[in-house]
Formats: sequence, C-alpha cells, structure tokens
Amino acid sequence: MLKKDLLDINSLTKEDILSILEEGERMRDAVESGAKSLDALRDRSVATLFYENSTRTKNSFENAARFLGANVVSVSVGNSSVKKGETLIDTGMTLERIMTDAIVIRHEVAGAAKLLADNVKCHVLNAGDGLHAHPTQALLDFLTMKEIFGGFEGLEVAIIGDIKHSRVARSNIEGLKKLGANVRIFAPNTLMPQGIERTGVKIAESVEEACDNADVIMGLRIQLERQKKGLFPSVGEYVKYYGITKERVALAKKNAVVMHPAPVNRGVEIASDVIDSDKSYIYRQVTNGLAVRMAVLKMLIIGGER
Repeated sequence: MLKKDLLDINSLTKEDILSILEEGERMRDAVESGAKSLDALRDRSVATLFYENSTRTKNSFENAARFLGANVVSVSVGNSSVKKGETLIDTGMTLERIMTDAIVIRHEVAGAAKLLADNVKCHVLNAGDGLHAHPTQALLDFLTMKEIFGGFEGLEVAIIGDIKHSRVARSNIEGLKKLGANVRIFAPNTLMPQGIERTGVKIAESVEEACDNADVIMGLRIQLERQKKGLFPSVGEYVKYYGITKERVALAKKNAVVMHPAPVNRGVEIASDVIDSDKSYIYRQVTNGLAVRMAVLKMLIIGGER
C-alpha cells in the first residue's frame, strides 16, 4: 500500500488514506487498552530531524516510535554538524549509515522532505515542509472525524483562519476532497491564497456562512507576528470577524465539533469557552496523532517499498 516514503496527502489514494486510518484505529485501541509498548518495530531505528521548532509533532513521532519498540535518535539541529555547513543530503546519508530505518523531517523549505527522500534509501516521513504539506496532521484530523462521524461522504467541513500560510489546510483540503467531504473556507483576503477555488472548495463570505450547518469547524493558528506586517486587522478585529465563538458554533449542526491543529491562541482563533466545551476535540486530536504516527511508521518500515 504505502511505498517508500510519506511526503504528502496528494500522493495517497483514497484507499491508502482509509488503510492508514484503519491501522490508526488499531493503534489507538492498543494504546487506550493500557499497552505501554508494542514490539512491531523492535530492533528498528527512527531518527527525528527537525529544522523548525516543534513540541507536539516531534514528541508525538518519538513517542509513537517508542510505543512500537523502536530506538529513537533525536537530532538536535542547533548542535549538529548542520551548523558547521553540512547539507541536508549529507545529514540524511549519515543517519542512513548508522542503520536508521526511517527519518522524520520537518523543514522550513517546501520540498525538503522529497529532496531527502530522493537521496536516501531509508524511509522518509514529512512532518511539515514550508507551506507545502503536513500529511500526518491531516491524517490525524481524518481519524478524529472518522471516530466521530463514521465516514466522510457528504461531511461539511469549515476551515477558518490563515489558509495562505497553512500546510495543514492544504493537506486537509486534498484529503477531504478525496474522501468525499465538502470543504468551505474563510479567511481575511490577505490570508487567502489565489486560485484556491480551483481545488473545489467553497469560499464563504463570512465566518457565519462558514459555520452554518457545518459538521466540523476547524480553526487555524494565526501567527500573531503577521499582524505587524499588516496582513490582517488588529487582533481585536480578527476576533470580531473571524473568531470561532459559541454563537457561531451554534449555527453549525447540533452534533458539530470544533478542531484545531494546535497550539491555539486562546481567545483569538477560538474562544476559551469553546475550547473547554464538549464540542472541542482538540485534545482528542493529540491522542489520534500518536495513533496515526504509530500506524504510518509501522506500515512504512515493515511494509513499505524501498
């Protein structure tokens, strides 16, 4: 099913995605049953190579590898030979020569994960590259939706926030369209990518229209430093016109849920009383992230082509 690497959602078929979700469900069941360690990847080695800061994704991948019994090598880029001028390819080849089975990479440059994958024989998993893709975040979002709704056909998903700079939004849109969901988006004009309508999404005219009759309302993190560049109004105005509040959530379907890739700027993208309500599945996404990353590590290392 999966080939050598997991670089983006676009390269996966609908069947690929559903197979990953099925394995993710098995991994989640195992973890929630109280299992502290599985032996699927015993004597295998997974390296995390993060050129961008990360807490959730990095720890999630490393815990996933450990749950499966793998050895974990965490490369501290700031203290590595990268600071001495070592190239990405050289770093990857070095990790491969110490018998690394898979490299998990996050990089600020789009395409970095593919460049690495094209030059090493071990498996490469993209943990986010520039504005391009974040496949495991999308997969954990899908796993959460599947857990709640059972499927995707006809599901109404609203994505609200910084669409332009969001690899999470891109990966979600690609996968949700493949799975049969309907996607509507809303963002300030300066944070809306040109030509996004060609992906088949609906562009809402207001946050209320985006939330209306939705099954899922997904907020995206606003990088507050962008406000200094004038790419969106003041934080107060953003909250007024784009924030996800209880009143706006009430426009959605009765059983609608609220999601976010985290970390959340409380009171900005989503009101605190929404985050803390039973509508919020933000913390459930974290558990499903562990399960999905366990699934893709196992499926690639044990069954992936080289």
